[in-house]
Amino acid sequence: MNSPSNLGCRARWRSHALAATSICLASPAVLAQSPAPADTVVVTASRIAQPLSQVLADMSVLDRVDIERSGAASVADLLARLPGIEISRSGGPVGTTGVFIRGSETRHVAVFIDGQRIDSQSTGGALWEQVPLEQIDRIEVVRGPAAAVYGSDAVGGVVQFFTRRGEGKPLVSAGVSLGSRQAAKVHAAVSGAAGALDYALSASHDRSDGFNSRPIPTANPDDDGWRRSAMHARVGARVAEGHRVEATLTASNIRSQYDAFGTTTDDDTGRHMLRSGALSWQGRWSPASQTRVQLGESRSTYETRPSFYRTETTLRDLTVQHEQRFGVHTLTVTAERKEDQLHNPATEFVPTLDGDRSQDALALGWRADLGAHALQVHVRHDHDSEFGNKGTGSVAWGWTFAPGWRASASAATSFRAPTLYQRFSEYGVASLVPESGRNLELALRWSDAVTEVSATAWRNRVRNLIVFGAAGACQSTFGCYESVGRAEYEGLTLAAQHRAAGLALRGSLDWHDPRNTDTDKILARRARVLATFGVDGQWAGWGWGAEVQAAGKRYDDAANTRRLGGYGLVNLRAEHRLARGLSLEARIDNVADKDYELARDYATAGRVFQVGLRWTME
Repeated sequence: MNSPSNLGCRARWRSHALAATSICLASPAVLAQSPAPADTVVVTASRIAQPLSQVLADMSVLDRVDIERSGAASVADLLARLPGIEISRSGGPVGTTGVFIRGSETRHVAVFIDGQRIDSQSTGGALWEQVPLEQIDRIEVVRGPAAAVYGSDAVGGVVQFFTRRGEGKPLVSAGVSLGSRQAAKVHAAVSGAAGALDYALSASHDRSDGFNSRPIPTANPDDDGWRRSAMHARVGARVAEGHRVEATLTASNIRSQYDAFGTTTDDDTGRHMLRSGALSWQGRWSPASQTRVQLGESRSTYETRPSFYRTETTLRDLTVQHEQRFGVHTLTVTAERKEDQLHNPATEFVPTLDGDRSQDALALGWRADLGAHALQVHVRHDHDSEFGNKGTGSVAWGWTFAPGWRASASAATSFRAPTLYQRFSEYGVASLVPESGRNLELALRWSDAVTEVSATAWRNRVRNLIVFGAAGACQSTFGCYESVGRAEYEGLTLAAQHRAAGLALRGSLDWHDPRNTDTDKILARRARVLATFGVDGQWAGWGWGAEVQAAGKRYDDAANTRRLGGYGLVNLRAEHRLARGLSLEARIDNVADKDYELARDYATAGRVFQVGLRWTME
């Protein structure tokens, strides 16, 4: 992307799209995995626990089985298999990664681990490559703005990662796998509960010799390998009836090779560090009343050598939330304090950059289930230490108008404050103002015991879009950040799941139009058409699965002059139970060895083989 932070590292909805919607709804088997159970409880959509069947937002849930079967090398690879999500990446699985939900910017996604924010005040948005997938037990993804619930950042969506929580008798698991390019992974975990105490611990290490991630004449032709270690700990205790305290910690360390810009034979390396932890207390005063308090901190660091660059982001959060139910009504009150810090040590060319800011917020939420109708309203007021007051709100309505059928509509506003780097670095402009969005959304869903089909259309308009432009308003002669752009993200998502004849099928089709309305150009590295399809089954004692991922053409630059071709990938997996608790797993990704790019002049892995053993104490 044309941004200095990466140097290191309309059409409207068409008649044919609406026609496709009616075809899909009339024939659910066309895109036909079994639907998630209707009583699956989720919390990310509104910060309160509710059955997935009652959620009015566009949402996906992945559990530990989904994660293990995916064989994904990173959280971004896994998320890219969900509707409405695509990624960009510079090289291998630990290369600089962007995740675009409904075509929005990667910084427009609010990301949490066990309720604690992770973000970068340098690049803006989470450093996705730092999140350790092996430590994640569950992922909840909300597509669409949620700033009225979470504040700044949630312009395009929310992704929350949950680590494992111990329960029941002790459970021990371990695994090892080997793969292409000398890839290897080992992991182990233990969890359980004893009386009022529960615990879960896990650790993992993986490595690969990698591949030449930047195969151009002016770059170092060596293979760019990587090493990654991660751990998580979660301990909780019931201190009284209905009252629980908990502590969580997630950590990862990455050392990776990369090819710097310019002609070089240097062995350039990058080092990532993520630490995220929280202390929480939850008290249930009655079946209709409960309170939760959480204090957390995350630290994200990235450093390069031998050309030195280092950026450190520290985020601290204090959240107090009370939930009260009155018959069919649920009321929530949330008070929140956020503190952000950025420290970039001096280099040969630029001085030290230190900055900090805070946001204090009060949010109210109301939900009512009135027979066939559901109404939900959220309002939030944030006071930013630099930008003053900012209000956001959302309203959603759902109508179950026939058995299995539900229509919904929603509107929401959102904002994202500029990062400290965008304002105060050598490329920064102190007068930048927050980006702000307005989203409208319509959805139609049908489901029964074995099938689920949905069509969701949205339009999200963002003003004061921050872009990297020409030199002039900052210290750098290379270019400066600007807060003058406007963007419009429009789209239609068709998705379906179906189980028949022992097969679980799933699929999605997205038409996107992520566009800079000032220039009428497609936003960089985003396709206008995305598709996924998958099938899982059993045969002769083997579990098996196949999936297809496809994306249309994209452009690597804002001017739409550097074209990235479309691509289609086929992935296969198989698993077999060898003995009690012991399974053999095998996987081939990109079976056809498709040559494609997620960023210009950066290679992707090609065909990848992986085989492993997974053991769980039974």
